[in-house]
Amino acid sequence: KRAGRIDESFMNNIRANVQSGNIQGAKALCQTTDSPVARMVEKGIQRIGKPLRDIDAAIENVGNLEIFKLEKNLSTLASIAGAAPMIGFFGTVTGMIMAFYRMATEQNVTPDVLAGGIYQALITTACGLFIGILAFIGYNVLVANVEKVVFKMERTTVEFMDLLQEPTA
Repeated sequence: KRAGRIDESFMNNIRANVQSGNIQGAKALCQTTDSPVARMVEKGIQRIGKPLRDIDAAIENVGNLEIFKLEKNLSTLASIAGAAPMIGFFGTVTGMIMAFYRMATEQNVTPDVLAGGIYQALITTACGLFIGILAFIGYNVLVANVEKVVFKMERTTVEFMDLLQEPTA
């Protein structure tokens, strides 16, 4: 969530600093703004004076690193979302095995003989589904947030590269 937060005036301030020749001021603004967008723009500012394709490549490299950081634990959450229901189902199978085993080994089979195994089966299924659903929702919310940040990063890169190509007054 924090990665996506950036003051809307950030690029306006960068633009004003760069256009007035205050490169250090633009760099300082980037360094005091903790966001992937600011780190990308800072890399671009550090490369001012180099060919535009080199600046764009440097910004893209920083962007790729930032995206990697944003996505680094998403696969774990996706694995939990997929595995939790299967683990719950495994508990269901073991609970039913226990219920049928007790039916086979006891002389007087009463409902409470079956109830323990069925109870275990239902609890593990419910827990597995609950955890899986929460992880699935969490994963999708985080993926949507990452996509928003990536869009902001792309939009800002285009805006910054356009700024560098504007004629100076």
